[in-house]
Amino acid sequence: MTGHLVTVDRIETPSFPEGGHIEIWSLNRPNRLNALNRDMHEELIGLCERAESDDSTRVVVIAGTEPEKNADRPKPVAFAAGADITEFSGQSSEDVRPFFERNAWEGVWNLSKPTIAMVDGFALGGGTELALSCDMRIASTRAKFGQPEINLGLIPGGGGTQRLTSLVGYGAAIEMVLTGDMVSAQRALEIGLVNKVVPPEDLRDSTLEIARNIASKSPYTIKVAKRAIRAALDLPLSQGILAERSEFVALFDTEDASIGVEAFLSKKEPEWVGR
Repeated sequence: MTGHLVTVDRIETPSFPEGGHIEIWSLNRPNRLNALNRDMHEELIGLCERAESDDSTRVVVIAGTEPEKNADRPKPVAFAAGADITEFSGQSSEDVRPFFERNAWEGVWNLSKPTIAMVDGFALGGGTELALSCDMRIASTRAKFGQPEINLGLIPGGGGTQRLTSLVGYGAAIEMVLTGDMVSAQRALEIGLVNKVVPPEDLRDSTLEIARNIASKSPYTIKVAKRAIRAALDLPLSQGILAERSEFVALFDTEDASIGVEAFLSKKEPEWVGR
């Protein structure tokens, strides 16, 4: 299935309830290093809305389209090399505010489905922010991350100052934002920006291995688990513990909890029903 700026591949995966699939959304502007323009944001927002309402979508993977290898002047590999700066020229605060109030970063962040950024090559500015909007980030050894907005007299505007700090801590986040310097995949792994680093040729298989693992679980319990973990970002520890307890106890009234316990005791694979 192909959109104008984002291509969508569905990968069927063994799961219960049956019919579950993993979706790979590939940013499709390789000649512009998959820079995120307004139209691409709109396509991603639409995909988020559709995925949210589609019970068969179990995991979403976001990737960048690779450039043509046989081009006369081949472009470097990129997940997304930031926002399309050409759209910023001559803009006032009133011009840019509507776009930044309705954007793909928040669309991806607010999905109840698990999301994985599959990062190969450059992920800069809005590209890093899109990866940060995902639940997990798997990177190739040639991935590079950065928040270079400071070099334009700007700061990150797609959640970068907030989600980056939450993920890697104040020291690493302020260094990236104030210097605008890129960090390597290995450094990103060291500071907790990415979950795993693998050779480029193994990136797709490694990412799909994790996605298939997640897709094999109860889709309802996955949604609850993500909601409970997200609560830790907004609540003090004492309130977060209470929220977790409430979610945990409520699961005992679901069919999938009964199925999971009985399958464990019977040493069988659980056949979830999704409720």
